[in-house]
Amino acid sequence: MIGDEPSVETVETTEWEAVFWDIGGVILELESVQSAHAAFVEGIVEECDLEMTVEAAVDTWRTAVGDHFREREGTEFQSAREAYAKGVEALVGEPLPRERWEPAFEDAVRSSIEPVPGAVETIADLAERDLHVGVISDVDDAAGKEMLEAFGVREHFDSITTSEAVGRTKPDPAMFETALEKSGVDPQRSLMIGDRYDHDVKGADEMGMRGVAFGAEDGPAVSFRIESAEDVLEIVEDADPGA
Repeated sequence: MIGDEPSVETVETTEWEAVFWDIGGVILELESVQSAHAAFVEGIVEECDLEMTVEAAVDTWRTAVGDHFREREGTEFQSAREAYAKGVEALVGEPLPRERWEPAFEDAVRSSIEPVPGAVETIADLAERDLHVGVISDVDDAAGKEMLEAFGVREHFDSITTSEAVGRTKPDPAMFETALEKSGVDPQRSLMIGDRYDHDVKGADEMGMRGVAFGAEDGPAVSFRIESAEDVLEIVEDADPGA
């Protein structure tokens, strides 16, 4: 009835329609991933009694993993799972069945990965607003979702768009087109938070989205620059999408 007070607290609306997040370097602290991989490699060195230092083994692992991704053509998706298998093969000198190494790898990741400071709280805050909150990330689908689950934020996302699901990597337009189709939002009223200029910020800008640089280098596609995850809230609250 007219004059009745609302029974629940209303959430302040915003002119922005969506906030999309990359995962690595934006939600997921990359140094913690490197620590997880180093711990896993150290375990392989010990288990297989490899005649190399841990430092040399980590270098061998990272080179093999990096070579796997460099072999892809253009923005074609390359599975991280396959890259890690190549890393193990480079260490031990032969392919190993996944059941020999994958459980240890997953344990190392689960016990080591950490979120970027403030990211979890900011995502939870955005989820309470009249916004579409999404992910656009170059990750294996299951692994990306497991990371978000581990940080307790998966339930806050309205959509999750991964390279494995799309078959391409950023800055391929298909990544951003897929996310926008899922959300049904106006690209010009959408923010894309990323730590890489060409892949995240410029790729989003070319689709009409507004790029938010979080550690990414400068360039004409940068609409906003933030120093912490919480700074996103200031953009949502104070910045005009039409400006």
